[in-house]
Formats: sequence, structure tokens, C-alpha cells
Amino acid sequence: MHICFISRRYFPAISGMSVYAQNLLRELVALGHQVTMISQYRGDAQGRGVYGGGPPPPVPGVRVLGVEALGEQNGGRFEDDIQTLLAAVLQAHAEIPFDLIHAQYGYPPGLVALLASRRLRIPNVVSIQGGDGHWVGVNCCKTHQQAIRTVLDHAGAVLIGCQSFADEVIEHHGTATNRFTVVPGAVDVERFRPAPGWQAGQWRKPQQPTLLYHGRVDRRKGVLDLLAAFRELAPTRPNLRLLISGIGPDYEEVCRQVAAAPWGAQVELAGYVDYDAVPAIYQRADVFVSPTYAEGFSNTILEAMSSGLPVVGGAAVGVVDCLRDADNGLLHPPGDVPALTYALRRLLDDEALRTRLAETALAEARQKYAWPTIARQIAGVYEQLRGTAPNLNWLENTAPPEACRYREAPHLL
Repeated sequence: MHICFISRRYFPAISGMSVYAQNLLRELVALGHQVTMISQYRGDAQGRGVYGGGPPPPVPGVRVLGVEALGEQNGGRFEDDIQTLLAAVLQAHAEIPFDLIHAQYGYPPGLVALLASRRLRIPNVVSIQGGDGHWVGVNCCKTHQQAIRTVLDHAGAVLIGCQSFADEVIEHHGTATNRFTVVPGAVDVERFRPAPGWQAGQWRKPQQPTLLYHGRVDRRKGVLDLLAAFRELAPTRPNLRLLISGIGPDYEEVCRQVAAAPWGAQVELAGYVDYDAVPAIYQRADVFVSPTYAEGFSNTILEAMSSGLPVVGGAAVGVVDCLRDADNGLLHPPGDVPALTYALRRLLDDEALRTRLAETALAEARQKYAWPTIARQIAGVYEQLRGTAPNLNWLENTAPPEACRYREAPHLL
């Protein structure tokens, strides 16, 4: 099949969805599919500062087309970008016809997929990501509410990472339960492995344990909560280290707090880390911390599990489906800094607990979440839709777009 894969964020953007897309594209090529990726990207200074940005790089075996998100960059005019993406899909199809369109993100790419399917009469698949379910059309504006509900109700298949996330989307939008196909997140278990000779649960450097936060530096991911917990731990543990890897909307605030803190010398801010260097980041750490408030499905937790790290995570949507408290990780209520602090103390003080959690998580990552297994599930959905007609029983919204907080700060969407 010739697949048109539409992504909102791909490398060099810092996003778990960049990682997800890269691995899926590789596996689709390995399965014998022809793939064209059309990816939006931020080219402005603000976009690069928050996520990283710039045209997508080459992908082996994949035709890659970059489309700059000029509308998003200039007043959050997502509608302009939808039309630009649609034109790119139609042009690429005219050159080499597609059999199916797969949009990563329900909005804007999912709406582009439906529009393109209407014009080309080919089926579509839409992967709903974290921001789609948590924020798009939820307490923002009717324009985005109508857009995401159109996608949820009329896409040929709606893929979602876990049941807890599906339940949240159903609560927000009234989507029918049978609209969702649960396909969990995945991890490249060959790339993310325990360091040679290292035994999970033991400190890499004697008496100098290192906590790791890797991902978007965003208060919605709990990074400020982690700093608050570290503030409680550091005074009595002068050898404890915290490594924060990534950039994001709250990176400057994190830098400010660390610079002003008496324990600031115990914290390392790695900033932007190229994906090829990420495995080495995990291999520098002893405990992975993800105090997130919500996920679609956490790629970084899977990477940490596959790297042999014990994990402390927020008991949030998209996390509770892969982490079980005191079984393969420790969970705490999102936003509860004392509970986060207590969970970290437990792991720091209990080598047997660290070892048991890490070994259980590592085995599970290899057995359940390896990319070849997950990619075959997605390819199976493609086969079910091959040659079917798209759902055209929906109306395009021709009303003027409403004002919305995500137009004022589009990077938050």
C-alpha cells in the first residue's frame, strides 16, 4: 500500500510524537509499504524555542515533505495550515496516488485527512494524541470542538493509546466507545537497553544517585512539581543529582528556579538532546521520574522501562495503563508534591524495591511494547480499510473561526 502519513510534529521537534512517528515509519517500510510523510513544522524563533523546529530530515525509505505552519506561527490561524496541508496531500497524490491516509494528531492533521479523503475517495486512519483528548475542543472554542468531534465520529479508524485515555475523550466529547481501536505506545527495545554491565537497582556512581526527567519541560508534565520535591530531598542528600533533559514552554522558569536555589549545583539542565543521544541520557540515570498530569501514552516511560530504570510516575490518564503501583513502578497523585517526594524517598532508600520494579518493567517493555508487534497491529487496521469508501456524512465548517486561547498561545495545543 502507498500510505500518506501526516504529522504535526516530526524531528527536529522535541516531542514523543516525533519518536513515535520515526519508529512507525521505519516499521511500515520494513513491512513493505510505500510511505510519504507530510509534516508540519515550526520555523519561527518561538516555535523553535519551545519544541525545536525546522524542516523534517530525510527518513530512510520514506518520501518526506515539509510544510511550514505559517498560520500557527502568525496568530494561531490553524485553518490556514489545514488548507496548506490539504494542498500538499492532493499534490503528492496526483504524483503517486495514495491508498490510505494516516493522520497523527486529530487536529489539525486529522481534519486534513478527512478533507483529503472526501476529495480523493480513499480511506483514512487518525491517531488521537495526548493534546487532542486533553485540550482540543475542551473548554476552548466551538470551532475546535466541532473539528475534533468531526474527526472522532467520522474517521475510518480512530487509534488511541490506552483505555484510560479513550475514557477521557468519551467523557469530553461523547464519542461512542466502539469508535476507538486501542493500540498502545511502543518502544525501540534495541535502541533503549540497560547499560552494559549495569545491574538495575544499583547506583551507577557509589553514593551519588541520579534522578532523570526527560521530555518536554512543561508544568503540565510535572517538571515544576519535581523541582519542588527535589527542594525537599536535596538538603539532607547532598550527593543526590537531578538531570533534566529537554526543552519546552517552562524551560526558562526551570532555569530560573535552579539558578536561585542553594541546591542548584546538584541539578544539570541538558537542554535539547538529539534523539540519537537519548539512550545515553537514560544510561546516566538511576531513577526515572515522570510526574505528568496526563498523557496519551507515555513514550518516555516506555523508554525508561526498556532502559532498565525504576520509574516514579503520576497516576494519570495514559500512565496507569502501563504502570502499576508497587508492581512495575511507583505512582503518586498528579500534583501531590509530598506524595511524589515520599515515592522518591522509597526508591532512594530501598535497593531491593528499585531492583524488583526495574526488572519487572524491563521484561514487560520487551514482551508487550516492542515496535514490530505494535506496527503489525497498525498495519492490520490498514488492511481492514483497504479499498473501503470514506465516511462522507459530515459537514465542513464554513463559519468564521472563533477566538480561542490556543490561538493566543498555539504551542500549548
